[in-house]
Amino acid sequence: MRVRRPLAGLFSAGVGDAGQSFAALALSVVASLVAGFSLAAFESDLERFPGLLLFVPPAIGLRGNVFGPLGGRLSTSIQTGTFSWSWRPDSLLGQNVIASMTTSLVAALVISGLAEVVAIGVLGSGKAIGLAEFIVVSVIGGALASLVVVVITLGLTVASVRFGWDLDNVTAPMVTAAGDLVTLPTLVFATRFIDLGSTTTILAVVAAVVSVASLAPLVRPSMATGRRIVVESLPVLCGAGLLSLVAGVAVERNKADFLDATVLLVLLPGYLTTAGALGGILSNRLGTKVHLGLVEAARRPRGVALDDMRSMMLLAAPIFLLLGIVVGVAGELTGQTSPGFGVLVGVVVSGGLLASVVVAAMAYYGTLLVVRFGLDPDNHGIPIVTATIDVVGAITLVGALVVWGVA
Repeated sequence: MRVRRPLAGLFSAGVGDAGQSFAALALSVVASLVAGFSLAAFESDLERFPGLLLFVPPAIGLRGNVFGPLGGRLSTSIQTGTFSWSWRPDSLLGQNVIASMTTSLVAALVISGLAEVVAIGVLGSGKAIGLAEFIVVSVIGGALASLVVVVITLGLTVASVRFGWDLDNVTAPMVTAAGDLVTLPTLVFATRFIDLGSTTTILAVVAAVVSVASLAPLVRPSMATGRRIVVESLPVLCGAGLLSLVAGVAVERNKADFLDATVLLVLLPGYLTTAGALGGILSNRLGTKVHLGLVEAARRPRGVALDDMRSMMLLAAPIFLLLGIVVGVAGELTGQTSPGFGVLVGVVVSGGLLASVVVAAMAYYGTLLVVRFGLDPDNHGIPIVTATIDVVGAITLVGALVVWGVA
């Protein structure tokens, strides 16, 4: 009879996995400060350009949703023995990179259109920035960020092969961290090209044309793998973007609280992406084990799937505590307005743990759902989790602010 050990994921043979995951998550927390301070410095633009704040969750999430699955696919190919360092466009690696860059551009274009519709619905016609502005910020800012994040993802792949890391343990938090670190500054940079009249319109048209044209190389017969990645990924990425916009609505409607206590703007990127990274680690592990035949569909998680879920939840408490402490200290040192150090830490830990419970369930059942429909869990696991946690994260954060008397 198998003996269940609740702490096995941290204090047994899984200690190496837990150590890799915790180190990657801790780096992600520190990196999120850069994104958080970028958002806090963005305060005047958030007031000047209504609708931009609701665009923050999908903008942050898209890079992780695209390049997290790239790392997951590369991890699966490494562990199944099909990976090779070939940079030809039609090689497995080449098609994965091209498909990821293409989905990043096209999804950014679609999400900018969705953002305009949602902004009009929330703020009213004429009260939010226009479609051209959303396209410029989303596509140009996103493209610059994607170039950096794809290099980091490939660097992690090199390091995993060289040092024997399990890519499933480090990809989600490190790619998420890279996305946070790079995306918000590039979006802030891209806002310099909006509110310029016809120049903004021309830039938006060029960005849209380039995004659509990026699909052309995938038409060739030799690019079947890349084509499948794009076809499977785009619907879930756009759906994830729409859900993330719902999270943005929750943030936009409580914008006054975030602008009054600017430490919450510093917290927001790290809060959303830490829970998403935890779920991403779980999704990557489950996706790889599905390919290896170690996880089977079951109404209730069991075996290695249950062990992985327990391990993720045990990581959640210390990493959210670390996030609360780091953001609280950084906010104090930089003079951010704050509800108080203890209250801030309480908000982060209580909201984060609740969000993690939901994301664990979504990672497991979401993986089984996509497998049931014959789809690749490496393409869908992280976007499903991230989209869910954007909504759940925004709701739990606002809810925790209410419970702790901040909002």
